[in-house]
Amino acid sequence: QGQLVESGGGSVQAGGSLLLSCAASGNDDSIYCMTWFRQAPGKEREGVAAISRGVGAIFYAGSVKGRFTISQYDAQNTVYLQMNTLNPEDTAMYYCAAGRTTGCMHASDQTYWGQGTQVTVSS
Repeated sequence: QGQLVESGGGSVQAGGSLLLSCAASGNDDSIYCMTWFRQAPGKEREGVAAISRGVGAIFYAGSVKGRFTISQYDAQNTVYLQMNTLNPEDTAMYYCAAGRTTGCMHASDQTYWGQGTQVTVSS
């Protein structure tokens, strides 16, 4: 992977949608999964959604299940996070990460990180 670059953040009203993208450069064949994390001020970084390469197993945090969808486009080495029905509690910096272990939703298991993109949801 080498470098991960997120885009697509912004400000929306509650109930709105955003699409985040994560473009990966390089090609680390040891990467097992790609994950979206988020971190709100004063809170720990939490795994939001993850997708494994190859098999394409998908994991979601309970707080976003049914509202967020993670997908990947292997040909462009890109991972997406479609976020629907956003609420103010979704406000955070969102990070893309890539890890080599099966601990896809654990921040400590990630090898590469993007710089983050801010998502702000107003009520």
